[in-house]
Amino acid sequence: METLYLSPMGWKAIGIAVTLIVLATLFRLSGVIRYIPNDRLGILEKLWSFRGSVDNGFIALYGEAGFQPEVVRGGLHFFMPFQYAMHRANLVTIPQGQIGYVFARDGEPLPPTQTLASNVDADDFQDVRGFLTKGGQKGPQRKILREGTYAINLAQFIVLTAQSTYAVNLNASEQRLFADMSNLITQRNGFEPVVIHDAEDLIGIVTIHDGPALPDGEIIAPTVANNPKDPNFHNNFQDPEKFLNAGGYRGRQLQVLADGSYFLNRIFATVELVEKTIIDVGTVGVVVSYTGRRSADISGQSYRHGELVEAGARGVWSTPLLPGKYAFNTYAGNIIVVPTTNFVLKWTKEQFGEHRLDENLSEVSLITKDAFEPVLPLSVVVHIDYMKAPLVVQRFGDIKRLVEQTLDPMVSAYFKNIAQTKTLIELLQERSEIQRKSGDEMREKFGSYSLELQEVLIGTPRANNGQNSIEQILIQLRERQIAVEKVETYKLQEAAAIQERTLREKEALAEQQAKITTSALTIEISENEGKAQLARTRQQAETIQVTAKAEAEKVRLAGLGEADRIKAVALADAERIKATGLADAQKVRAIGLAEAEATEKKVAAFGGPDYQLNSQVLMRFAEAIENGRLPLVPQIQVGGGEKGATNGLVEMMLSMLVADRLGPQGAPAAAPAPVEQH
Repeated sequence: METLYLSPMGWKAIGIAVTLIVLATLFRLSGVIRYIPNDRLGILEKLWSFRGSVDNGFIALYGEAGFQPEVVRGGLHFFMPFQYAMHRANLVTIPQGQIGYVFARDGEPLPPTQTLASNVDADDFQDVRGFLTKGGQKGPQRKILREGTYAINLAQFIVLTAQSTYAVNLNASEQRLFADMSNLITQRNGFEPVVIHDAEDLIGIVTIHDGPALPDGEIIAPTVANNPKDPNFHNNFQDPEKFLNAGGYRGRQLQVLADGSYFLNRIFATVELVEKTIIDVGTVGVVVSYTGRRSADISGQSYRHGELVEAGARGVWSTPLLPGKYAFNTYAGNIIVVPTTNFVLKWTKEQFGEHRLDENLSEVSLITKDAFEPVLPLSVVVHIDYMKAPLVVQRFGDIKRLVEQTLDPMVSAYFKNIAQTKTLIELLQERSEIQRKSGDEMREKFGSYSLELQEVLIGTPRANNGQNSIEQILIQLRERQIAVEKVETYKLQEAAAIQERTLREKEALAEQQAKITTSALTIEISENEGKAQLARTRQQAETIQVTAKAEAEKVRLAGLGEADRIKAVALADAERIKATGLADAQKVRAIGLAEAEATEKKVAAFGGPDYQLNSQVLMRFAEAIENGRLPLVPQIQVGGGEKGATNGLVEMMLSMLVADRLGPQGAPAAAPAPVEQH
């Protein structure tokens, strides 16, 4: 093993190095020189002092041993050896849009009625000495820290932020205390400002947790210093000191927070977000205020159902809120929405109106005159004048109570009374009249309650559950009505059939009109031809008669001498002529009868069957005389008749023809006298 030998210079260098190390260690342990980065600070704790320790409080304001009020900022600093302990800490940083809460370890104690420390005079948390000398109070502070960086002595102040808790030398109990405070603030969203968005239609109801208590009988703290020109304007509770200086009370506040952002100390004031009061079109809001000044009754002497007060006073406001949005504190009063459009109250179980004022109403149970027990569904259309809405609310409390406790029994009793005077059938058949009468009679009753009755609508009475007697009556009424309708239908069908028959006749007549016209013309032509033929026949008959008379007179004068000679011959000829004439007549008659059926219409046109027959016989007779070449005047005169009158056969036939044609107006032709042979 070799021995290391140092020169004197080597030993001297080692000594210097050891000396420097020892000195550096002593400097470090003694705290003579300290370095603080610029983004941090140092909190001094004096370890010993000729002035002794702090007798009262936590911070040594007068050079005593303990935490010193001043902090050390960035750079090199020289101190008395072994007298100070340096606690390095971060600068307090509050991020943008956040809030920091301050807790003071030292200061004046809080009075029993005070929750948070006042910062009227001592409001600079970066000046511990000034804070304490100005009477700053210990505990949680009313003042909050807004965004920024602060060089705060964390031995005196503990700062709570959403990210961390700034403090030094926290023992276990303090850690629990500030952890609980941080949790409470977090639950209240206290590290962030109160933001009320316009689109959400919300307002903030503020409750103050510090300050004097409310007087007896008050539940809502009145609004104070809300005018920006007021020296104590607290800007919506963001300045607690000015709020309290203006006379604000702890408790729920009448003043609300509207749209905007508010940096509030959530230990001092909590905020509850509630919806704005919206009065829809067709309604008004009657305000029942729980707070405000005392006011005289302005409802008038004639209204004795309650008191109305002016807006802002305690009680029912005489002026309702018109349609719109209102930042109304619902803890300070109640707004009863009253419909001003016509609304329907339905006495039915299955249906109810839009406002649900009638959801507890049901059909009216009736007892009719004939002991039926139907139920009657009905509807009532009601209107409330918007200026009379406060009167209705003051008298009945709210509209639903009015409906259930007043209108329901009144309407039910009215229709029960009506039903007792009507049979079931009358109740069914006279529904329209009952509806009209009930509207007229109940309109005045509704008016006494400041209501306007528009119309009463009655439904069809029906049976209660489990009953069918009413249904039987309805079936009978339906069958009766069906029978009546059938009778009317049959009458209409009969009238239709008659009308149809008339139509068919007219249609047939129209179709046969041409034929009827042709037939009428044919008949007229035939009549004209018959008349012409009759005229010719008459003329021929007269000619024959005149000629026969002349020839007879000639023959008589010429044959007087030969009368006796030819008498026998004449008789024989007469018999032969008679037989021949009778045979020809029978032949002509047979032919005429055969033709009569075929020429019936023609015969009628020529004067009738008797005339035609005689004419035909005369014609045939004339043809027989012509064919037989017999003389018209027999050579032997046949006398007969009364008064010695003589008539030839031809004259007799002509007389018959003329008599038949003359008809009933002429004298009937004398029957030919029997032929007497001489």
